[in-house]
Amino acid sequence: QVQVVESGGGLVQPGGSLRLSCAASGSIFSINAMGWYRQAPGKERELVAALVRGGIEEIAHYADSVKGRFTISRDVNTVYLQMNSLKVEDTAVYYCKLTQMEGDYWGQGTQVTVSS
Repeated sequence: QVQVVESGGGLVQPGGSLRLSCAASGSIFSINAMGWYRQAPGKERELVAALVRGGIEEIAHYADSVKGRFTISRDVNTVYLQMNSLKVEDTAVYYCKLTQMEGDYWGQGTQVTVSS
């Protein structure tokens, strides 16, 4: 069993910053990818950023809407999402996903609200 727990969400003004954390624990063998997704009300869940293993390296992927503002990083089984220059349209529930050969594992989500 794998547990994925997000933290760090909250309310922030436009232009502000937040740092999300996602800690994975349990039966983790070989991580193929860890990433962040978000779902705004009335919209489908979308990829925000992910670190995907490619050989011995990890390659970062970003949605066009967050490039230059968000940065994903990982430390062993914890992945972070540094979000700068936040916009109202970044408001959503942010989910973390871990992918390994055994399957995909999602966290419960953390709310990010950008509002003045």
